[in-house]
Amino acid sequence: MKAWQYDEYGDVNVLKLSSDVPVPTINDDQVLVKVVAAALNPVDFKRRQGYIIATDSPFPIIPGHDLAGIVVKVGSNVKSLKEGDEVYGDVMERALAEPKQFGTLAEYVPVDEKLLALKPKNLDFLQAAAIPLAIETAYEGLERAGFSEGKSILVMNGAGGVGSFAIQLAKHVFGASKVAATSSTGKIELLKSLGADVAIDYTKENFEELPDKYDVVYDCVGKNVTKSFINGLA
Repeated sequence: MKAWQYDEYGDVNVLKLSSDVPVPTINDDQVLVKVVAAALNPVDFKRRQGYIIATDSPFPIIPGHDLAGIVVKVGSNVKSLKEGDEVYGDVMERALAEPKQFGTLAEYVPVDEKLLALKPKNLDFLQAAAIPLAIETAYEGLERAGFSEGKSILVMNGAGGVGSFAIQLAKHVFGASKVAATSSTGKIELLKSLGADVAIDYTKENFEELPDKYDVVYDCVGKNVTKSFINGLA
């Protein structure tokens, strides 16, 4: 099969398209998925650069966590899926502690049954592949913050992958009393469409000087948490 893979750490130039990669075998608890669409996340390039070398799998490594595709083979212990099912999911259950050698940038990927779900019929394969890791991250962050119904939240970079899901989950799943989010000018309307009650254009407003306070600040930038606490936003 064809697959993108690399056999050394480095920049994007170490990533090569190979056409003679053996189709992976599956164990009894796995299915083989023919990949229709796959997504890349920041963890993929960080892994390629050697950030998790201490726990990484052997080379060559096929990157990619997210996929949407069609089940073509089923292990003997698999109960919830069958050949022909359209599925999506994140194939790396413990991405940092136990990264897998076979990622999703390939024609076929072996996946544990428990890591897949049936693709919603109202989503196409491209849309479904863009969801798993980002929404997992957003949900886990809200859980770790102890977010719950009636609380307020400020999401930094609400137009990004994790941020856009954090807005929607906080508003429509957790029942936030107030959702604020930051973005650049061109994405303000997107924030509102996702459910943000307050959309802040960081190119025009300094979020540190805003009068409102929030129960939780969800930082999807990586630079603003300390500033948020120092200035009393949370």
